Amino acid sequence: MTTATAGGAGAAPPADDTSPRPSPPPDPGKSRRSVTGTRKIIAAAFLLPALVLLGALVLYPIGYSVYRSFFDQAGTGFAGIDNYKALFTDATILTAVKNNAIWVVFAPTVATALGLIFAVLTERIRWGTAFKLIVFMPMAISMLAAGIIFRLVYDQAPERGVANAVAVGVHDTFNQSSGFPKARPLPVHPLEKGDGGAFVGKEPIRAGLPLLVPLVGVAPAKMPGDARPAEGTPTASGDRISGTAWLDFTRGGGGKPNVVDPKELGLEGLTVEAVKDGEVVAMATAGPDGVFTLPASADGAQLRLPTDNFREPYNGVDWLGPSLVTPGIIGSYVWMWAGFAMVLIAAGLAGLPRELLEAARVDGANEWQVFRRITVPMLAPVLAVVLVTLMINVLKVFDLVFIIAPGSSQDDANVLALQLYRSSFGTDADLGIGSAIAVLLLLLVIPVMLFNVRRIRKEGRR
Repeated sequence: MTTATAGGAGAAPPADDTSPRPSPPPDPGKSRRSVTGTRKIIAAAFLLPALVLLGALVLYPIGYSVYRSFFDQAGTGFAGIDNYKALFTDATILTAVKNNAIWVVFAPTVATALGLIFAVLTERIRWGTAFKLIVFMPMAISMLAAGIIFRLVYDQAPERGVANAVAVGVHDTFNQSSGFPKARPLPVHPLEKGDGGAFVGKEPIRAGLPLLVPLVGVAPAKMPGDARPAEGTPTASGDRISGTAWLDFTRGGGGKPNVVDPKELGLEGLTVEAVKDGEVVAMATAGPDGVFTLPASADGAQLRLPTDNFREPYNGVDWLGPSLVTPGIIGSYVWMWAGFAMVLIAAGLAGLPRELLEAARVDGANEWQVFRRITVPMLAPVLAVVLVTLMINVLKVFDLVFIIAPGSSQDDANVLALQLYRSSFGTDADLGIGSAIAVLLLLLVIPVMLFNVRRIRKEGRR
């Protein structure tokens, strides 16, 4: 039996030998593989179509827009920075820039705040899921459809526009509208126009003589529902003066002026005043048959129908007028995107450690303190995501403004995306100005995107 000498060629290495072993030579076939084990040439082949599309649909349009922004309207003459100067000197484009600033400040803030409130409040109610579904439903429709909906909501006519129907209902609850806004006397009537839209009698009031108050200009369909045929000869007495206020118009003709004909209706609710030396000494309101009664003290006074009888009815708010069109459109945007903010914030809220919230409550903090000092700070990353996403989104808003704003107010509601469309494809198209607006929009979006990228990297390093 042969024993191997120490260090001999046939000696086996000791069991506890920990000396480093030489690494095997690199395999030339594996040097072309990526970290995931995929050959780089195969990965490049799969990425090439996407890179081609990215260049054709993103990089080339950006580069050409920058190039075209330095040329004139025809595209043949070099304009230098004249197109960019126009962005800050043209009144219409400046309005668009100002409105975009309003959009960026208010629309994302309001939508995020409402989303936060909805997410927190619906967390503790049993029907919170159903409420979230209802709030999120507007996201399922397009901007075009939402624009058509809110064009109807903001319609000036209360019978069509929901917003003005509510406004008129609330207003008329506290301030009753006039029943006869178009009523007026004829020249042959014993009334004439007074100061401030009122009508006054041509002769003073005399005790024992009935007062006649005929008016025209009230459509039969607008007459009070319980109006009755007017009383032709009101009862007279020594301690009061009676009169009749009626619509001096007979359907089909045949009536006589200053005479109560059988088919003529009383002006129910018409207010009548007796005025002496500029002071009202008596007042009465006509009944369903038009009859009213004044005390005997009104003798010698002047009959007056105050302006309140003929005040134009409240017709609501001009939501799409020059002053309110931008806030109105922002309201429609918030209606659509508050649900998006709510869903993202609710997902972040579900991931908060509940022990911290309960510990704060045990320490005596009320719900407002828990919300302000714990919930909101811990949700800050989610709130930043929602806010930045909506800011980028509002910089591109076009559909809502184009659909909702009427032609008379479109210049007042103008935004950069809409102005880009109008400058590029409008009646007097100038692709140089349009390209400059596109570059401006790109420059406005880039800082927001860089902020978002930095925030995402910062979150990834935690």
